[in-house]
Amino acid sequence: MGFHDFKVNTLDGKPKALNEFKGKVALVVNVASKCGFTPQYAGLEKLHEQLKDKGVVVLGFPSNDFGAQEPGTSEQIAEFCSTKFNVQFPLFEKVQVKGAGKVPVYAFLAEKHGEPKWNFHKYLVGKNGDVKAAFPSNVAPDSKELQDAINKALAE
Repeated sequence: MGFHDFKVNTLDGKPKALNEFKGKVALVVNVASKCGFTPQYAGLEKLHEQLKDKGVVVLGFPSNDFGAQEPGTSEQIAEFCSTKFNVQFPLFEKVQVKGAGKVPVYAFLAEKHGEPKWNFHKYLVGKNGDVKAAFPSNVAPDSKELQDAINKALAE
């Protein structure tokens, strides 16, 4: 089973098949509204805007797993992301990303690269659905390390 075989619910509760992103490079991030890393939303949106036409998609999964830093409802998360950061990249329903109750897509992402240790952990998924790399929270969306990995994945 690969990344593109999963179905998840969008922030407004509608099912979405991840196979819609086949052939694209995906940056999957567990996000939170009340975290020290929350300003990364701005960098993620900028990355999304700059690279969406080149075949890169940012996918945000709100999670309350770390420090209860995403306490909001889907509506509150949507409003926060829209008004504070003008987020246009896809956001999904709040999920558990670690431990025994983590959702299947995060079990897949963590299989070879470990579970997130905090909010704004990033997994880079290649065009074919394989997880290429993982980056901890302190790796900013505009970091050279992440940009180089994205460019390498785009070239494959």
